[in-house]
Amino acid sequence: AMAAPGQNLAVVVHRAGELRLENRPIPEPGPNEVLLRMHSVGICGSDVHYWQHGRIGDFVVKNPMVLGHEASGTVIKVGAGVAHLKPGDRVAVEPGVPRETDEFCKTGRYNLSPTIFFCATPPDDGNLCRYYKHSASYCYKLPDNVTFEEGALIEPLSVGIHACRRAGVTLGSKVFICGSGPIGLVNVIIAKMMGAAAVVVTDLSASRLQIAKEVGADFTLQVKNETPQEVATKVESLLGCMPEITVECTGVQACIQASIYATRSGGTLVLVGLGPEMVTVPIVNAAVREVDIRGIFRYCNTWPMAISLLASRRINIQPLVTHRFPLEKALEAFETTKRGEGVKVMLKCDPTDQNP
Repeated sequence: AMAAPGQNLAVVVHRAGELRLENRPIPEPGPNEVLLRMHSVGICGSDVHYWQHGRIGDFVVKNPMVLGHEASGTVIKVGAGVAHLKPGDRVAVEPGVPRETDEFCKTGRYNLSPTIFFCATPPDDGNLCRYYKHSASYCYKLPDNVTFEEGALIEPLSVGIHACRRAGVTLGSKVFICGSGPIGLVNVIIAKMMGAAAVVVTDLSASRLQIAKEVGADFTLQVKNETPQEVATKVESLLGCMPEITVECTGVQACIQASIYATRSGGTLVLVGLGPEMVTVPIVNAAVREVDIRGIFRYCNTWPMAISLLASRRINIQPLVTHRFPLEKALEAFETTKRGEGVKVMLKCDPTDQNP
């Protein structure tokens, strides 16, 4: 099953604007690690951002870095201390692995650990390559009826699970989701799954709103040049009331403003999308109406839930994958993502198996 030396093709960002396909050595797993033959890896907006800008906030690409963090593959070698996995197991990879058991890990919020390893966040390499080693505890066995692509989509799906949990979505909730990109769409899927009675989604793109409809949105609103207050009023008229919960997935200042205006007094706004560090928002409006504003950082404790949802066929996330490219055509795949075509672009890393 092992490739000859020098056959670990990887997608590497060197600096802003410079993306290369290059061969890396095949890594050797440590005692608590597994070596994976990667199968499906999704391209995320953050991957494109590192390629285009060489940084996201304080995370700066100083040395060449392998991209990719939405991934699944097959175990081909296990470290001496690994008991729950064996060669041949198909797994989904959780990209964030705490390096130490600090206070955040002890309270179950390991995503907030300041020293966490995270795929494709400088200086940590990602898994957009043929062979990749990862902590065995953060590789989750996929049931036979869950595809590799679904396994890779658990990563964006986890953002939706974490956001909807933080938002408190429950039976009968009325929910406003701002933005219909991959993260807006997974929030639609999860909010409906968690019992939301009505979900309204806004976006600039009619084609993305069409996909939001397909995955379960009750109402869609194509935003043209309305003011934030006008958007809020339209959301209220579509739902018949102001939403108790708003999930903001764009990071755009005007959308954050609309999200505050739209949320019912006493409700909750979760900020998922990341834009500029400083934004101007009507914070007093939120404060006097007791609108809780919460942030999220990635996710924690979501993979087992996502796998059960997929295995039970309670959710269908296949419509999210609109483009597939073999790993050799990664640069073309990145250009496609940059142009904003489709929803999720999936790279197929195993030349012997290009199936979903």
